[in-house]
Amino acid sequence: MTDATTIAVSGDASYDITVGRGILPSVGDALPPAARKVLVIHPPTLTEQAERLREQLLADREVLLAEIPDAEQGKRIEVAAFCWQIMGRADFTRTDAVIGFGGGAVTDLAGFVAATWLRGVEIVQVPTTVLGMVDAAVGGKTGVNTAEGKNLVGAFWTPRAVVCDLDLLDSLSPNERVAGYAEVVKAGFIWAPEILELIEADPARAVDPRSDAFRRTIELAIDMKARVVGEDLREAGLREILNYGHTLGHAIEHAERYRWRHGAAISVGMMFAAELSRLAGRLPDAAVQRHRDILTTLGLPTTYRAGAWQQLLATMQRDKKSRGGMLRFIVLDDIAKPTVLQAPDESLLFAAYQEVAG
Repeated sequence: MTDATTIAVSGDASYDITVGRGILPSVGDALPPAARKVLVIHPPTLTEQAERLREQLLADREVLLAEIPDAEQGKRIEVAAFCWQIMGRADFTRTDAVIGFGGGAVTDLAGFVAATWLRGVEIVQVPTTVLGMVDAAVGGKTGVNTAEGKNLVGAFWTPRAVVCDLDLLDSLSPNERVAGYAEVVKAGFIWAPEILELIEADPARAVDPRSDAFRRTIELAIDMKARVVGEDLREAGLREILNYGHTLGHAIEHAERYRWRHGAAISVGMMFAAELSRLAGRLPDAAVQRHRDILTTLGLPTTYRAGAWQQLLATMQRDKKSRGGMLRFIVLDDIAKPTVLQAPDESLLFAAYQEVAG
């Protein structure tokens, strides 16, 4: 392994996140030594790469492949049942393991499958998208979507290791890279302003997967999440800040039947949260404009349909982040100063939405 960075997640279930180029062969070393059977869960777009990964792992274990639908279509209980069926027929035991090989939806689903098979088997996450590397594969949140909303069924199940091979990002389309990069921007707003400075200095270089600036922003975003989840695995406190932009963002995804990319929805959600922060008397106008400038420069959306408010509000009220029937939003007192706004008046929410209604 060359030129690799290791980021440790502390806490009761500690593990390492490895970031680098050409490090995919290290996945075998990350598996539990006792695992005799491994299930690699992957999307159709990675069939060839999954087969090559399988060949690398075959030395002294049986490796099975489970191809699942791409993107959010793969995050369904029926898809999890398909994976359980494969594991059952192959007699997977508690010492065997799962590999999530794909984007955020794949790692979410794979983690849920691992968490629920025999009440938990080891999983190694190998994210292949920007979103997967900086968000979904780190932190142990797993789950599936239902007709009622996103990620309403799931479990906390920390991975044994996360392997982020940046070479896997080279084949992504620019649109997919930028959409995933929205979570990197979020890390800049809530924790690491250096990310914002790197984007403002040279937006094109910041999203170029071969640049030093890109790798630096990715590692900063991963380090932020590693520190947060190491302190608060189950979202009892600090981890809530990771929901910045997600309450409205998840509602938009649901309204669009998941045809919008997650990052695009979260981009609008962050713009809404910034406007909500401003109207609540917390965030200066200049910081709100900084949101709009950075997101727009990257080509991310900052507006959504004007007539969708009531539908979005109803979905937000069912969101898993609500407590006791009260909506909770992560807002900012300033850049890198997140806090909770609990049960804001509906008129305030509506006013904030008007600022992003297009």
